[in-house]
Amino acid sequence: MISSEPVRRAILLVEDNPIDLDLTRRAFARSQLVNPLEVARDGAEALAWLARWEAGEPLPLVVLLDLKLPKVDGLEVLRRYREHVLARTVPIVVLTSSAEDCDIAQAYGDGANSYIVKPVDFDKFLEVTSQIKLYWCLLNQPPSANPPIVPCSSS
Repeated sequence: MISSEPVRRAILLVEDNPIDLDLTRRAFARSQLVNPLEVARDGAEALAWLARWEAGEPLPLVVLLDLKLPKVDGLEVLRRYREHVLARTVPIVVLTSSAEDCDIAQAYGDGANSYIVKPVDFDKFLEVTSQIKLYWCLLNQPPSANPPIVPCSSS
């Protein structure tokens, strides 16, 4: 039986800090996010998603990427996603505690779609997650969850 319910694409959260992970989950729950939240707890886990997508798992709607990660840092994850034939089109929002100009410049230079410094205050963090939900989950038109590997013909 085919369901009439739309399939909600997941958000991939790449976050190693258990406190930030819990805050993000609570903030999204409070904003009534209906998209599932997948979690990678370090850069190696984030890169392991590449093989899962190659095997046919749907691409996430958006990746929320911390920069300061164990095993493989967030900027390297960003570069590897942008080099990958499937992952290069996935929107990547850097969500990190770093407000360093060099991190911001490097993230955009490596292909980040957005850069957000995590607020310390929970109420402000709620506002940030509401804005992420509004723009990336409701307003933005993402590429297909299973995009073609070859470009469309120009006719």
